[in-house]
Amino acid sequence: MSMTLGEIMTRDVVTVDLDDTLERVRDIFDMHHFHHVLVTSAGRLAGVLSDRDLLKNISPFIGNIRMERTQDLNTLNRRVHQVMRRRPIVGTSQMSVRDAATLVLESEVSCLPVVNPRHVPIGIVTWRDLLRYCRFCDETGCEAA
Repeated sequence: MSMTLGEIMTRDVVTVDLDDTLERVRDIFDMHHFHHVLVTSAGRLAGVLSDRDLLKNISPFIGNIRMERTQDLNTLNRRVHQVMRRRPIVGTSQMSVRDAATLVLESEVSCLPVVNPRHVPIGIVTWRDLLRYCRFCDETGCEAA
């Protein structure tokens, strides 16, 4: 029997709202040391924001005392909905790990939010999680299909 996303997903997902600031997202990334937050609207998945998306949308001079200007700090006031990836590719808890890995590769995304039938986020799986699972299967001989 093949392993499902429900068995390997991270269940403690951190979400932000559409109107949260990029400063809040930066603080979340700094505190938790992960690379994706799920964006919700009325509890339903609306998008994904990665640390790379964040870095592309804030000034590189933030935190540099000699170069930081007011306009640099203002980039932290931008809202999540302005920079998030909309209509994210998603998985379900019943999806096989193999199907999820194929979806991640074909879609060229770095994570799959796992949603329930109401499109409420219940977990997340990253490409690192999928690689870890494949390594585990190589070492133990488990079924990856």
